[in-house]
Amino acid sequence: MKKSALNNLKPDDLVDSFVFPIELSKEEKEAATRELAKARSRNRLKMSDRQKLLLRLMQLRYRLENYIQREAYDSKYQFSYFLNQYLSIVDKRRKEFAKDIDIHETFLSQLMNNRREPNESIMVRLEIHSNNIIPAIHWLKLVEKEREHYIRTNTRLRKNERRFVRNRLELSGEK
Repeated sequence: MKKSALNNLKPDDLVDSFVFPIELSKEEKEAATRELAKARSRNRLKMSDRQKLLLRLMQLRYRLENYIQREAYDSKYQFSYFLNQYLSIVDKRRKEFAKDIDIHETFLSQLMNNRREPNESIMVRLEIHSNNIIPAIHWLKLVEKEREHYIRTNTRLRKNERRFVRNRLELSGEK
């Protein structure tokens, strides 16, 4: 096929021209799925512990990125959730990990139980500890997503702060 002829085709037409769909029976699909699972299992057995750790960290990073990019807020996926996941992946006890990033064990416990918010130093230390696999900016965006949800939904905060505002702009005719 000439190059000029390819320019006139739509992407779907190109796919239809070069990709031949194969219809598999239910049994063939199941056999293919089993075969793929066996191949993945064999590959997993060949992996070193470092490779497995890297894959699990990358998986956590992608889950974190996916959540940050979603519009919806989910209270399950707070900083504490991802921090707990991280400690589980790196297989560290709290006391040992607190030493690794040079913070008090009590402070780490408060972070892990959603009692305190991390500061920028903690986020950077997490990035460094993960060998830059999970960037500090991801941890920051996660915390910002929590703050955004808090500000949007906390009616008590709005009610309490209303008393401190005087001479509110009147733009719509309502007070």
